[in-house]
Amino acid sequence: MTVPQDAARPPFHEDVSPGTGGLPPRAWYPSSDARRLSLNGSWRFRFAPTATTWDEAFVRPDHDDSAWDTLPVPSHWCLHGYGAPAYTNVRYPFPLDPPRVPTENPTGDHRLVFDLPGDWPDGAAVLRFDGVESCARVWFNGQELGSFKGSRLPHEFAVGDLLRDRGNVLAVRVHQWSSGSYLEDQDMWWLPGIFRDVTLLHRPHGSVADFFVHASYDHRRGHGTLRVDCSPAGRVTVPELGLDLATGEPATVPVRPWSAEEPRLYDAELSTGGERIPLRLGFRTVRVEDGVLRVNGRRVLFRGVNRHEFHPRTGRALDADTMRRDLLLMKQHNINAVRTSHYPPHPAFLDLCDELGLWVIDECDLETHGFATVGWRGNPVDDDRWTPALLDRAERMVERDKNHPCVIMWSLGNECGTGRGLTAMSAWIRRRDPDRPIHYEGDLSSADVDVYSRMYASHAEVERIGLRVEDQPVAPDGTSAPLDAWLATGTADPELVARRRTLPFIQCEYGHAMGNGPGGLSEYQRLFEAHERCQGGFVWEWIDHGLVRRAADGTPFYAYGGDFGEEVHDGNFVCDGLLFPDRTPSPALLEYRKVIQPVRIVGGPEPGTVRVTNLHDMVDLSHLSFSWSREVEGAAVDGGPLAVPPLAPGESAGLTLPAAPLSASAPPGEAWWTVRAVLASDTAWAPAGHLVAWGQFPADRGPGRRALAGGRAAPAAAVPRDRGSVVVLGPATFDTASGTLVRLGSLDLTGPRLDVWRAPTDNDEGAASPSEPCHALLWRQVGLHRMQHRVDAVTLRGRELVVRSRVAPAATDVALRTTYRWTATGELLRLTVRVDPEGQWPCTLPRLGVRLGVPAALDAATWFGGGPEEAYPDSREAAAVGRWERSVDALQTPYVRPQENGARIDVRWARLSDAEGNGLRVDGEPTFWFTARRWTSEHLDAARHPLDLVPSRDTVWVNLDHAMHGVGSASCGPGVLPEHQLRPEPVEFTLTFRTVSAEPPL
Repeated sequence: MTVPQDAARPPFHEDVSPGTGGLPPRAWYPSSDARRLSLNGSWRFRFAPTATTWDEAFVRPDHDDSAWDTLPVPSHWCLHGYGAPAYTNVRYPFPLDPPRVPTENPTGDHRLVFDLPGDWPDGAAVLRFDGVESCARVWFNGQELGSFKGSRLPHEFAVGDLLRDRGNVLAVRVHQWSSGSYLEDQDMWWLPGIFRDVTLLHRPHGSVADFFVHASYDHRRGHGTLRVDCSPAGRVTVPELGLDLATGEPATVPVRPWSAEEPRLYDAELSTGGERIPLRLGFRTVRVEDGVLRVNGRRVLFRGVNRHEFHPRTGRALDADTMRRDLLLMKQHNINAVRTSHYPPHPAFLDLCDELGLWVIDECDLETHGFATVGWRGNPVDDDRWTPALLDRAERMVERDKNHPCVIMWSLGNECGTGRGLTAMSAWIRRRDPDRPIHYEGDLSSADVDVYSRMYASHAEVERIGLRVEDQPVAPDGTSAPLDAWLATGTADPELVARRRTLPFIQCEYGHAMGNGPGGLSEYQRLFEAHERCQGGFVWEWIDHGLVRRAADGTPFYAYGGDFGEEVHDGNFVCDGLLFPDRTPSPALLEYRKVIQPVRIVGGPEPGTVRVTNLHDMVDLSHLSFSWSREVEGAAVDGGPLAVPPLAPGESAGLTLPAAPLSASAPPGEAWWTVRAVLASDTAWAPAGHLVAWGQFPADRGPGRRALAGGRAAPAAAVPRDRGSVVVLGPATFDTASGTLVRLGSLDLTGPRLDVWRAPTDNDEGAASPSEPCHALLWRQVGLHRMQHRVDAVTLRGRELVVRSRVAPAATDVALRTTYRWTATGELLRLTVRVDPEGQWPCTLPRLGVRLGVPAALDAATWFGGGPEEAYPDSREAAAVGRWERSVDALQTPYVRPQENGARIDVRWARLSDAEGNGLRVDGEPTFWFTARRWTSEHLDAARHPLDLVPSRDTVWVNLDHAMHGVGSASCGPGVLPEHQLRPEPVEFTLTFRTVSAEPPL
């Protein structure tokens, strides 16, 4: 039977209180000599679509659950066939009526029957849940223990008096929706279930109730001061430092400090009468001094990422290997900081950050962003009824994670608007832990924090902030920044405004890594380096949240919002990471690694010299080995080690590269220097030889450093001959009526002809106004995706074939007057394209070049230019000039939502060949963008998932672009900077084609 609810008392899941029956929060530690029993494993499970389907008979120890299903714990039940995931960014997927939630409230009842080990000791015990979404009610051996909310936070219950040697029954009822859901609107999949560990902990008499490690560092003296507060009292020993202290007793000794760059930890032990706990101590001090955030006395520059917990098969239920793999990838890509968006992570993650070395902003399990859709009416953070729940979340985060040296800031939450509850949280944290600064982005007054934090501030606004003149009424670029709008209300407290100008600044989110992008990272980094106040930021975000699904034919793909039939969703906005869902680094991560590399390597003022600058915050360069190489046309001709002094942070040195001049007999082609910095020895996160930084610059060879198409002498120019339906010009055949190239040597071709369209990226489709000249909606309104080509004249003039055309969209008077001039000399076919815009163009162009169809058998690409991965005008730092090879299929970047991808930048020449080496070579005068695919941009544009792309059986489509529009970050942030926008204007570019049958000489 169903038990009716008392109308005067809401059910526990709709009560605004944080819960009942739980123990006070305390520090987490992974091990001690006290016994513990993991209760992870296979549990009995039954599912109901509502919260009122069943009574509570299932909690009785003798309840027959033999007909129930089984479910792994930790897990999310909706990833095991019960209900379905749902993705929203801002909007709640249920009506806003706090604290009420729908009757259609998916509910999972969980039961575990277990025996104690035979040697389990008598005495007190604690049952611990590390994460349950979104609320739980717990019974043990038929006795109700209590209930809790706060999905990403620990909850403990005392169970010692209830334990049995055999047949212990743990029963847990979990609801997907609760009052707590209003506090957990965190731009992610809604995934209910017991998704973190469940553990039984023995608590011997005299065991540790809680402890707080205080380990500060005086950078002036090189000394650390240790004090460990503990209840009950005990002793702390640190053998390496010769310390044996009573808890509460301070001691000051010489130490090596902990930092993200040198994560020095000291093994220690905390002992009381009933328990011994191994500790790893890191000495460090965090202060805001003179408007700058400093650790151990030095300014810190965050090269960070925001990190949700995610796995494409298990959701937020992460294993230790996955967490370590994430951190190794971060360290290997020069990332030094993590913001735990938007909740405390699994506690083991912070142990790994201590060990491997990352700065951490630990963020509370709090976001109420969906209230913005109703003007923040009813926002819980400004409603005193909710303050106990907010304080509970702050306390559980701080108490759990307070002993981690990696945690250098507490964050109150994310996108919660403003309110008294945040002030209460900040005040409690300051009392409990005055040694860490407090962060929160959503309050422009910065009243409750120690750093000024913003999301997606434009480059121009970051410049203003760096100069501490952000209160100017209008941004220099003419945009209305959020700060401008807030100041215009006249409600700003002048004292708070003045205080904010004294605070250090970080971008807690920037560089939205959704799809192809972000662009503009290098420009941000230069601002961070130029202004002491601007202390870096955190790219949004670490990984695409694509969940594995299978199509009707069994083909796996990564699903995003809407793929599970959600009524309200935000599409592929959940796929905005530097990693693809399978944890393969995206081009964006490779770009970010180069942008934030901690050593700057640039060409010196004289030929054959290099300038090296140490951009680390804490350490010198003695941990790196340097080498140089010189390449001609992408092939190394000489190289060796480079002696670089152990420069201190911020120091630079100019060096002469130890190489003899290139001889006259050296092969023809461009010559480049490349200088690399690698790890000199193994570290915990990468082996010796791992590449940390590199720089590349031209090696001056004087005039004539490149020879077109392999350097062969050019014979006399050919004369075009009209043969009725075709025109023959040297090795090429053209259609007489259209002037289209149809054959080159033995190759059948389609085109080339002018092309301006690309499948819009997520940033092209971004959050900026559709009236912006770079917005894909405006591109489509103008008709750039459906350009029509009219041939006005095909003329044979002297030794030229000239084709004049007008390329324009329907329903408007704008056009691109295009002239193709073809000449031939021997085996070379030369094309010069002239483009003149006509009319008043309201928008930029996605690309400008020609598109060419070649036989599908030409599926091997070799090119000399930027690579090996894709690059665009504002995301090109990671593109090294070299000679690269890829299959056509490998040239594609598999974004979860298909879009423009795969362009290679600054290409001097490119070759497409078949298995026998026969094919086509294209040379630029001087360079071009090169893209090759088995589908057109139009097919790419129409696809929702990669499995929608059907390769052409007979054609590889090649784009040879004179120019490309940047990618920006407008999916959630600034658009393309003016210098990277492609505006319609007169241009002329030249390409040379020839067929090849063997690899040309270098």
